[in-house]
Amino acid sequence: MRTIVNISLPQHLTREVEKRVRRGDFATKSEFFRQILRHWLEEEEIVREITVSRNAIKSGKGKTLRSLKDLR
Repeated sequence: MRTIVNISLPQHLTREVEKRVRRGDFATKSEFFRQILRHWLEEEEIVREITVSRNAIKSGKGKTLRSLKDLR
């Protein structure tokens, strides 16, 4: 099920979105924003994983890798 969301953008951002759609990077403006949200969510997850890893290292629970085999 889809929900319609209306947003207000400054003119320069509107032009950028329209430019990307015109040149064929995205089929529609909606596709553009869906892709941006997907990337943002992925980035947020990566930052969370890095934070967990940093905290493990700070608390002395980190693991030193000597080779790729150590990843297993």
